[in-house]
Amino acid sequence: MSDKSIIFGYFASLFYEKYKMPTLHDFVTAPYTPADRTTPMATGKSLPKLTVVTPSYNQAAYLERTILSVLNQQYPNLEYIIIDGGSTDGSLAIIEKYAPYLANWVSEPDKGQTDAINKGFRRATGDYVAYQNSDDVFAPDALWQVARAWQQAPQTDVFFGDMYIIDEQDVILEELRVPSFSAGCQIHEGMQVFNQSLFIRRELLAQTGWLDASLRFVMDYEVVTRLGVRPGVRFRHVPGFWGGFRIQPDAKSSQIAAIGEAEHRQVSERYQPQLPSRLSGSFWRRYSRLRKLAWFLLRGQFGYIYHRLTLPKAL
Repeated sequence: MSDKSIIFGYFASLFYEKYKMPTLHDFVTAPYTPADRTTPMATGKSLPKLTVVTPSYNQAAYLERTILSVLNQQYPNLEYIIIDGGSTDGSLAIIEKYAPYLANWVSEPDKGQTDAINKGFRRATGDYVAYQNSDDVFAPDALWQVARAWQQAPQTDVFFGDMYIIDEQDVILEELRVPSFSAGCQIHEGMQVFNQSLFIRRELLAQTGWLDASLRFVMDYEVVTRLGVRPGVRFRHVPGFWGGFRIQPDAKSSQIAAIGEAEHRQVSERYQPQLPSRLSGSFWRRYSRLRKLAWFLLRGQFGYIYHRLTLPKAL
């Protein structure tokens, strides 16, 4: 962990304490109490049905916090599915503890993370689907932010928000904010949308194909890029932090360097010909950085700009 990350986490903790706000750790560890479903607001009417899938395999140390981050949203039109790959570390007991609040769950051998997510998506009946890995979490109010955005723009195909980077104790180490979606930036600079803060219209995925099961690390990059170059697909960025990506020693992403970079190049090269623009990759990379800078400047996020510019890899 860098000194800057420690300092950022320290001041974030002070902010939460000063304004008596619950920390992310409080939210993802608070015992779940089912809400009263008898009030009109709790019926789920006029709210989109949101399906969340959690692929799980031997992540008992974090799994319960992932589950609580979903259930503690207290979102009435939720369909929560857990697809476990046959864990042997105590995960099954955790899943069984929350089974009454799950729409569906299974624990059986599968072909890996992508296969597990697709298995969940095929069972989903929601208007929009998302997946949250068994060591990552949703932030407070995330599902309600999606619902409010849908009420304003129900024709949207892809909703996405911003993301935290968190440590093993749920301390926020970093904020990652993003501008509106650009397919050119997605292909030439890299991931513009984080799966921890991403909801996709289920019908669109069913029509265009689920996640690419041949990919081990960048299946989220592939599906966003695939939809991004598809004519008529409507993306909508909603300001606000929806999810937290956990840095922890056993995370699969810690192995991403070689295989993940190769997969990323493969996906980028696959969809680059479908871009209407033939501008060079170097142009797109420069444009992406300037676009982010302008986006945050116009929204008065000067502190965030300064913070990102002082990091080794700015913006």
